[in-house]
Amino acid sequence: MTDLDDIRQMATRFFDAIEAGDIETMQNSFSPDAAIWHNTDELIVTPAQTAQTLTAMTARIKDREYAERRLTVFPGGFVQQHVLKGRRVHDDGEVRLPCAIVCKVANGKITRLDEYFDSAHVAEFRKFANA
Repeated sequence: MTDLDDIRQMATRFFDAIEAGDIETMQNSFSPDAAIWHNTDELIVTPAQTAQTLTAMTARIKDREYAERRLTVFPGGFVQQHVLKGRRVHDDGEVRLPCAIVCKVANGKITRLDEYFDSAHVAEFRKFANA
């Protein structure tokens, strides 16, 4: 198996875990000192903070799917474009968030994740964040 195969498998496992609500596997995909950056707020957060955010997200969105996955791996990382789809738990409304994720990987763990969402889609999603 090549390093690229390892990265591809790790990336697939990472997104499959989030889709399934397996926050522990998702969090274990990061190195302990990983940096996670979001374009929508330009903050850098930790894996533990990301786990909290995704725990809340999985509680509010059912039938989650990372649809239209386009995964490209390269030495030292990967890029994935996808559309997060699902249904809001409180009203069964549709969720659709196109996204691009760029990750650096070392020793089988994500060391940096840069997340890019369209701000208009995020604004619509956040209308229901506390519902």
